[in-house]
Amino acid sequence: MQGDPGVSTANINYDRANQTRLNNDETEAIDMPVTGQYDGFSDYGSDFTPDEEEILNALLHQTPEQDDNPNTNSDLLLKDIGDEEGPGGARVPCRRSHQCQEYPPLLVAKTKVTVQLDGDKHHSTDIESRESRSERESSTSIEAPLSPKPEIPDLRSPLARFRTKPKKALSVTDLISPSWCELQYWFTLTKHGKKRSTPAMKQGSVVHKVLEDQVHKTVAVDVAFKEEAWGLRFWNVIQGLKTLRHTGITRELEIWGVIDGLVINGVIDELSYVCPEPELEEAEEKRKNAKNMPAVDQRTITDCLSSSTILLNKLHSSLHERTSKIYITDVKTRGTKSIPKAPSFRPTLMQLMLYHRILSDLATNKVNADIVFDRYELKADVPFTDGFIAQIGGLNEDDFLAQDNPSHTQDDSALPSPQDSMTVLIAHNSLRQLWALMMEEFAHTFSAGAKSVGSVLKAEYRTPTDGAILGNKTFLYDGKVMQEYLDSEMRWWKGERAAEGVCVEEAYKCRTCDFFDECSWRRNKIEEATLKMRERKSSAV
Repeated sequence: MQGDPGVSTANINYDRANQTRLNNDETEAIDMPVTGQYDGFSDYGSDFTPDEEEILNALLHQTPEQDDNPNTNSDLLLKDIGDEEGPGGARVPCRRSHQCQEYPPLLVAKTKVTVQLDGDKHHSTDIESRESRSERESSTSIEAPLSPKPEIPDLRSPLARFRTKPKKALSVTDLISPSWCELQYWFTLTKHGKKRSTPAMKQGSVVHKVLEDQVHKTVAVDVAFKEEAWGLRFWNVIQGLKTLRHTGITRELEIWGVIDGLVINGVIDELSYVCPEPELEEAEEKRKNAKNMPAVDQRTITDCLSSSTILLNKLHSSLHERTSKIYITDVKTRGTKSIPKAPSFRPTLMQLMLYHRILSDLATNKVNADIVFDRYELKADVPFTDGFIAQIGGLNEDDFLAQDNPSHTQDDSALPSPQDSMTVLIAHNSLRQLWALMMEEFAHTFSAGAKSVGSVLKAEYRTPTDGAILGNKTFLYDGKVMQEYLDSEMRWWKGERAAEGVCVEEAYKCRTCDFFDECSWRRNKIEEATLKMRERKSSAV
């Protein structure tokens, strides 16, 4: 979005979400001008000569010495990881003023300065700064600092403390990060509020952006209020589903689900019609069919039907088998050339299965829109402005189509209709109506409902430098395992149980943990192991 003096604050706050996609690899850079430079001139005159003023200024306005400590914590300069659910503001350098918490104001010298006047070597006068004099005259006594009050422990649940309005909603990251170590994620929330980015994470974001630009072109769109920013997010999902149907692939598709009455938000890296491992899918289909087969001596209902009815059933079955499935892929960047093994792979496994769960709910229209609107405090029936509709309508729908031949059979219904984007938005001129249109697109794309979501899930590993593929890991979706994991994690989020650390077999995770020194779980496990060893030795004697 280009800088405009008339742009409102709301437009600036939602700049990351104010984007719509076209199928291209071009991007636009945004420059943020910095204004409001500090004017250091004084409105007061001076009784000193220029030479005397120069001496006084050098004495009274000395800056504190810089800290040459090479062990300065550089982590403080890192930005937080961007969240799935909302836009973030631009970061600008903090000016030296009393309003800045990170950098204190310049210290003014409070010692007296002796200046010789009129060349008299036997008489001098003391001069001190105005701030020092005011502080000296107003101070009557020096009081001992008050002892800090004891900190009252916060007994609220993690959900109440960190993911309840007005704070952000739960994300897929919130639910899968504890699968590495719940205690580590608990420390992260209590100390930082969310995961802090690392250089490796930033480089991974670059790889994801390059992959997205292979499918979509990003165009800046101005919005007038929060509901229009969300309307743009829904619109991007609609266009992403159209792109999937026409080209056979889409990337960075945002999704929303409701689990235990709580809204969950996430972004799927890639959806396509290509099965990552056909042999695995075929073996799973044979296993399911064998499980559903009746006993040899058991007479089925079809044995009693007429031959014509049996033929219709066979035709229906063959059509069902040809139903196109859509497969989920998650892209990970990895600094080493090895592929992670269990249990290091567990967070990615749970992440992909959670995507499958939420996507299946959207494909069957099981997500309650009112719960989503209420969680984000959205006015679902407020109409969009004419300017917003005009911007979307000004986009050429032909640009949404890939120029090369799609790998998937082209779906004529995915082509742009004679109705342009403006006509569609006029007919769906609110969040509620646009959500309904999005659900129609999900139903159209996933024609067999949840069965259209392929059960083979893929994690793709790439190098963070050039994005080269290191390898893949594929596995099958397991609804029972997913539900058991969600039940356990929801109990922790709701405060029904305490956070747990890793088991002894996964103690290697502690070596790279930022909270190694303060973790009581690790110390308790060492004490437990020591006690058990002593008990075994004593019982053996």
